[in-house]
Amino acid sequence: MEMLHLRYFLAVAEELNFTAAARRLHMATSPLSQRIRDLEHELGQRLFDRDTHHVTLTQAGETLLPIARDVLDQVNSIPWRLREATGPQRGTMFLGMPAGVHPDLRTRVNTLVERVRERVDLKRWPGVTSALIDAVREGKLALTLARLPVSDPALDQLPVMSERLGAVVSADRFAGRDSVTLAELADFTYVSAPPEVLPPYFDVLERELADRGIRKRIKLSGTDYSGVSEVISSSMSFSFSMLDEDSPMRGYRIADVTVLPVTDFAAHMDTGLVWLRERADGGDLDDIVAIAREVFAEPIVR
Repeated sequence: MEMLHLRYFLAVAEELNFTAAARRLHMATSPLSQRIRDLEHELGQRLFDRDTHHVTLTQAGETLLPIARDVLDQVNSIPWRLREATGPQRGTMFLGMPAGVHPDLRTRVNTLVERVRERVDLKRWPGVTSALIDAVREGKLALTLARLPVSDPALDQLPVMSERLGAVVSADRFAGRDSVTLAELADFTYVSAPPEVLPPYFDVLERELADRGIRKRIKLSGTDYSGVSEVISSSMSFSFSMLDEDSPMRGYRIADVTVLPVTDFAAHMDTGLVWLRERADGGDLDDIVAIAREVFAEPIVR
């Protein structure tokens, strides 16, 4: 059995969705399914019951889950435990930063950096949420800002910001409007950015839209959020983005689109500060997390 097999198993067990797990692992769904089948064959046990709509753990899967978590936690802790035992008194740690962090949140991050300066040099590291979370699990990052939800019992998280989302629509079609309803968008096509750049919340959002009758979809690839605006500007389609004009995400908006509040549907992008629980439970992040809890005691709401 290879360590990668346990990582694959853990991702599917926590997501209970092969597509979401594959996205988290930065791989395609088909090879992930094959790796799980390989693991089941090696163990001689079926780990998941799956059909076209649901994935659930079998009894064997439920038994393996805490074992896999413990093994991977021990392996992931090796780098930081070695640094703690052999490193200098004041070292360097890295804080993950996803794209589009609001200026108000950056100000809080700057405060945190200053508050911990005597203990550690806290440097920023960019990335998409899934990659940043993986880096925290592996001990490459001490902490990260991450778009929520993040579901992993090995990780602790502190809510730091909630941003209201609005509908990105054609400026021409909605000229003179200061709001829109989801009911008005029922015949429109929902456009989503490539899966590798989308935060996990957009999986939740898509399910909520489907429940509200929004069925048409365009899933882009090989572009970024600006590509979403290009599609919306010339078609009966829409997406969601930060409503606050100060959000850096508004920089992806082109002149032919606008972002309007949705009066009959509430959507919020929440951001949290995330770290490996055992590193703050008597570990090397104990003091850093205590200070972070003070700095981010009141989440920012925009």
